[in-house]
Amino acid sequence: MLKGDVYMSYETIDWQQNGNVVVATLNRPESLNAMNNTMGEELMDSLTRLRDDDSIRVMVLTGAGERSFCAGDDLKERDAGETELSHGPSSVLLGGKTSYHNFDTGKPIIAAVNGYALGGGFELALACDIRIASTNASFGAPEVALGFFPGGGAPLRLPRIMPGSIAMEMLLTGDRFDAETAYRWGLISHLVEQDELLNTATSIAERIASHAPLAVRAVRELAYGTNDMTLSQVQRMSAFSRWIIQQTDDAQEGPRAFVEKRQPEYHGR
Repeated sequence: MLKGDVYMSYETIDWQQNGNVVVATLNRPESLNAMNNTMGEELMDSLTRLRDDDSIRVMVLTGAGERSFCAGDDLKERDAGETELSHGPSSVLLGGKTSYHNFDTGKPIIAAVNGYALGGGFELALACDIRIASTNASFGAPEVALGFFPGGGAPLRLPRIMPGSIAMEMLLTGDRFDAETAYRWGLISHLVEQDELLNTATSIAERIASHAPLAVRAVRELAYGTNDMTLSQVQRMSAFSRWIIQQTDDAQEGPRAFVEKRQPEYHGR
């Protein structure tokens, strides 16, 4: 477990920062870390803090306990009518608790998936930049089987991550699939034992956080921003991004540290 100071106190999320890395743990294990309104609001606040705090460069998102990353919406709360849907469609369009359109903070987020990642929990993992999972993880978008619509981005994101026919079968059947299948089809980049999950995720996060933050941001934005561009447009954007980054202090620090045989000290400027 990563050790560090608690950066912010929440009711349903544990927030720990160690250096430039934050571990945010969804903490409703008695409900399989299902997403209620409070957790949704606290998650959005966490993302705002990630975006605005320059001392944080990478977030690891995981779930408390070994049984579940996030089992989706709290259906008991939904049954009681206490969801963003009860406030009309505008709240969903503006980014309800499971729409996850606010995940683009400009900084990498790594999902460390332990146990169930179902429904909104599956979409939560899809919204992250990198996904790793424990061997007991399982994934699924069961909304169609329940008469719901997967409004957190699965129909958009899943076909961009996995082969189209496989993604469509998963979306339309609502079937659950295991971690081995997720690894085979490229949904996750690492498959590890449960006791190695958080260490693996934080190790990757620390490696990313050690790099020049402006360069990391530029590469990430280019990777996401070119899906609908022509090759010539991509080349122009890439050249412009490279020119901008080369003007930064960090771009001078990297080669200097290499020549001086020391670790670079990047400051994001």
